[in-house]
Amino acid sequence: MNTQVQKIAASKAYGTGKGKKVPSYVEQEVLSWSKEKLILKMYDLFLVSNKRNDIEKMSKVLIELMGALNFDYGETSTRLYRLYEYCQRCIYQKKYDEAYKIIKELRDTWALAFKLEN
Repeated sequence: MNTQVQKIAASKAYGTGKGKKVPSYVEQEVLSWSKEKLILKMYDLFLVSNKRNDIEKMSKVLIELMGALNFDYGETSTRLYRLYEYCQRCIYQKKYDEAYKIIKELRDTWALAFKLEN
């Protein structure tokens, strides 16, 4: 992920709308995050959005996660992509709990694998 993606993530994570600017201290914090931490925060954003039944934000997070995949790693990326697609279908079918469980498991595994906060 590059700086532009991190800026978009900051905007989405902190709920700024069109025409609103992310405070510079928040932007600097997000820009300092590792790729691994950024993915973790995107998972967190999905989980919070799920609890709020914010379908639009959940969908945007999944799109960002799909876009962040590196298909040079073949099977792993493809499987994650399919999981994200499945979660997208769950959202549209109003199976929010099922999508939550999948992303929560991915989030916890990601945090453990990269020794990030739980």
